[in-house]
Amino acid sequence: MPRHIVIVGGGLAGLAAAVALTDRGFPCTLLESRPRLGGRASSFHDPTTGVEIDNCQHVTLGCCTNFRHFCQTTGLSQYFHREPTLYFIGPQGKVDRFSANALPAPFHLTAAFARLSYLSWKDKFALARGLKALARPVSDAEEARPFSEWLRQHHQTDAAIERFWLVVLVSALSESLDRISVRHARKVFVDAFLAHRDGWYVDIPTVPLEDLYGGQLVDWLTSRGTTIRLQSAGERVELSNRSVTGVRLTSQEFINADELVIALPFHRVMSVLPPELASRPEFRGVNSLQAAPIASIHLWFDRPITELRHAVLVERLCQWVFNRTAIARTHDASTSSTSSSTDPLENAHYYQIVISASRNLAGQSKEQIQQQVLDELSAVWPATKDAKLLHARQVTEHRAVFSPVPEIDNLRPVQQTSIANLQLAGDWTHTGWPATMEGAVRSGYLAAENVLRRCGQTDSLVQPDLKTALGSRLLFGL
Repeated sequence: MPRHIVIVGGGLAGLAAAVALTDRGFPCTLLESRPRLGGRASSFHDPTTGVEIDNCQHVTLGCCTNFRHFCQTTGLSQYFHREPTLYFIGPQGKVDRFSANALPAPFHLTAAFARLSYLSWKDKFALARGLKALARPVSDAEEARPFSEWLRQHHQTDAAIERFWLVVLVSALSESLDRISVRHARKVFVDAFLAHRDGWYVDIPTVPLEDLYGGQLVDWLTSRGTTIRLQSAGERVELSNRSVTGVRLTSQEFINADELVIALPFHRVMSVLPPELASRPEFRGVNSLQAAPIASIHLWFDRPITELRHAVLVERLCQWVFNRTAIARTHDASTSSTSSSTDPLENAHYYQIVISASRNLAGQSKEQIQQQVLDELSAVWPATKDAKLLHARQVTEHRAVFSPVPEIDNLRPVQQTSIANLQLAGDWTHTGWPATMEGAVRSGYLAAENVLRRCGQTDSLVQPDLKTALGSRLLFGL
């Protein structure tokens, strides 16, 4: 008899579970409380421009094998563009090109690090020693330490810390160095920079996230039998005889479920669980998880301020600048699209600025933050001073990611709960990854694996990591 599989939560974790199950002949019912899919990776309508803009710029890396598989399965890969070069702009305003050479890992980025003009040779030698030490296996006790302590122990210079380690980790993990565990910092550097020559590549969506998760993906799922119900918020999971029977919606409608996947953010999960389930040991750490904010500033000018598609700004409030106008042209060129947009600012030049770990913005007005951003952009690109700002929008995702604080993995539950037909999914569950799109997809795949196993299939859904290069194995023992 076919099983009715219900997924509560239409973020990336829930979508990944739905795709994995649907692709193997098990269509689902996907419930989402909001009027659109994507969760934190979503877009919203901006009435001034008349278009959909992302709540925050999302990117993926070459080491994110499961997210790439998810996109290849659903046909979303065509909406991402790989950046073969990253552009770092140091405190003095010089643009440094960061790209790989022809050497195998871990030597493929050696020249790129050596060219960083805002680091002295003393800083670079300290950085090389630090990367080598971080690559080697460390004990569980050392992994649980704050990364700021580890950096001082390994004699990293102030400039190397502020201009390299912090720049990379605040972008990847959206936290300060004293709130990042050595384990999660090591995960970022080993997987992205040291294990495989393709791990560091950045892929950027060329269309709004709504076009990914609310357009083509919806068509992919529904054409294969999955039902998507928007504005259908789960209120309470119901149990009978130590088994889930379904979920009660806020409308009081009851949705029967033979298999249930709860794919909600960690701060919402406990509210839908009945008390007898919420008190179980597996959930005791959920309320102790902490969140970190990310702010994004959206600016439309009457002229270009830079032709760079993106830039990483070092030692500034602005961390990443994305030239969304140039990025969108990549998609238009690849599809030979002739836009019929009704955007009243269609000819404007649109930039998105990302400020991760943005707690320091609390208490400042939007006008104050916007002025700081404009001052920094003017210092880097003087053309900003002559450009007219046509429109601005600020968005802060206060719970953008969970904080990868020391020993956080002790708080993260696995996907299979003590109730056989109840699974959890979300980047905050135990995946071995920090709060990323990759972590969300992995969690969805792991939850789907458990459901399939109960349905008599033993498929392994989680994709293998990139194969570690021979040189990285020999040098670092990876």
